[in-house]
Amino acid sequence: MSARQNTTLGIWLMVIVTFVFAVQDGISRHLAGEYNVYMIVMIRYWFFATFVIALSSRMAGGLKNAARSGTTKVQIFRAALLCLEIFVAIQSFVWLGLVEAHAVFATYPLLIAALSGPVLGEKVGWRRWVAIGIGFIGVVVILEPGFGVFKPEALMSLLAAFMFALYGLLTRYVARYDSAAVSFFWTGVVGAIVTTSVGVWYWEPMVATDWAWMGLLCLTSASSHFLLIRAYEVAEASAIQPFAYLQLVFASAIGMTFFSDELRTNVAIGVAIVVCAGLFTLWRARVAETRS
Repeated sequence: MSARQNTTLGIWLMVIVTFVFAVQDGISRHLAGEYNVYMIVMIRYWFFATFVIALSSRMAGGLKNAARSGTTKVQIFRAALLCLEIFVAIQSFVWLGLVEAHAVFATYPLLIAALSGPVLGEKVGWRRWVAIGIGFIGVVVILEPGFGVFKPEALMSLLAAFMFALYGLLTRYVARYDSAAVSFFWTGVVGAIVTTSVGVWYWEPMVATDWAWMGLLCLTSASSHFLLIRAYEVAEASAIQPFAYLQLVFASAIGMTFFSDELRTNVAIGVAIVVCAGLFTLWRARVAETRS
């Protein structure tokens, strides 16, 4: 079985990725509640870049081979986009809490379906467009216009979802030309440059216990993005994408257990609508691929 046909491995990788992302988000929320987001993300990327460079230097061809990309400009844009998405997402975790922020963020698979046409040239039929529309009705239910969570902070989470969806599509695009190791290299190095250009101006002292949390955040950051890149490399996105919704489950559990977040009725109903719509779009994508 070729790497691109190993769906079982891709599914397990995606499940692991969603759990690691949820843990990462919980740690990020804790640290961002005590320190500025820019510094946290910058330190995280310092470790990420160091790990990437060390790993690449030990591989065949060394750093020169790891940096050799067939889509250099796309790799740079993709990596910078991820940095900005992390800034926005972490701030939304602090302002909204993990449960409500992830409830809105759960729209990103729908956004991937909507953007797959202009970004990857994939055909999106009317059934999937209807499902996307229904999914965004779910977002309205979550936001509860005029009440509760509907405020600029909630729109930040929606922006983070859009940015992450575009990042996911670009990850699929570059996988056509570059290996996971090349994408990993560009993600770490470009990310370190972008975050340092911002975060270095916001440095503040950190207590010893939070440095321990920072170290764990760095480890989860490096591992999660490599696993995500690898998951898209070994399996079709339509086969593994449904399992991305587990991140909502894991993150909500962490939010309610460690941060006293609440799962309000309108949020639960809205999430159910969004997830069902998202799963339908993924199923239709799978059907379309089978027919083609």
